[in-house]
Amino acid sequence: MKAFALYEGSYSVDNSKTFIPFDPVIHNPKDRPASLFVYVQPFLVETGNDLIILDTGLGFQNEQGELIIHENIRKAGYDPADVSLVLMSHLHFDHAGGMINHSDGKLSLSFPNAEYVIQRGEWEAAYSKPSRSYKTEIFDFVQRSGSVHFIEGSGQFNREIAFELTGGHCEYHQVFLIREDEETIFFGADILPEPEQLLRKFIAKYDFDGRKSMELRQEYGKRAAEEYWNCLFYHAKSKAIAKVAFENEAFRIL
Repeated sequence: MKAFALYEGSYSVDNSKTFIPFDPVIHNPKDRPASLFVYVQPFLVETGNDLIILDTGLGFQNEQGELIIHENIRKAGYDPADVSLVLMSHLHFDHAGGMINHSDGKLSLSFPNAEYVIQRGEWEAAYSKPSRSYKTEIFDFVQRSGSVHFIEGSGQFNREIAFELTGGHCEYHQVFLIREDEETIFFGADILPEPEQLLRKFIAKYDFDGRKSMELRQEYGKRAAEEYWNCLFYHAKSKAIAKVAFENEAFRIL
């Protein structure tokens, strides 16, 4: 398997849930009070059977009007039209904005030949529990396209791809494990968004169930170390793809 981080940029986000580009070289965090600063990077994974996107980013465009995620896919040597699966951990805007493309006043699927794999409970929660974290107009368009493939609970999507319903960050958050030729790629999304979060135990206020998320981080970190997984960290500042070690009751990022 091959895995690529599709870096979309760094951003600040405040209570309005508006993501504003943030470059630490030229911007001062003091000018953005009460903001969370995040890095955003979806992932591209090639297996023997599929070309897979793991979460879609914000859907922001470069100066030429091309989706940044498309630009990065091309830089990795692939064509966005060849993506066959889009695996969604959850539907918060920073993960789901790139499911569709706004271009020349028109909407289109960012990945027109792909199945969008979504946890049914997360989809229903987005509509039944209004939140500024969800942009349901995006989901309306994706649903009309007929490209949604709903899954429920935990299970095996196909021979290579397993999904586990975790909750924690949001009620129906899920993670993915992709296995091929004795190798495992783990995408923990917002349960394990940064490698540094393994190095300290904390309860995040932005999680639906902060204590559960903390416990899940430890659980998946230990599994990753035991089984030598390649871990994909969606909000990593560095080391977006890394392995993990657990020695003397402490984690180490390899």
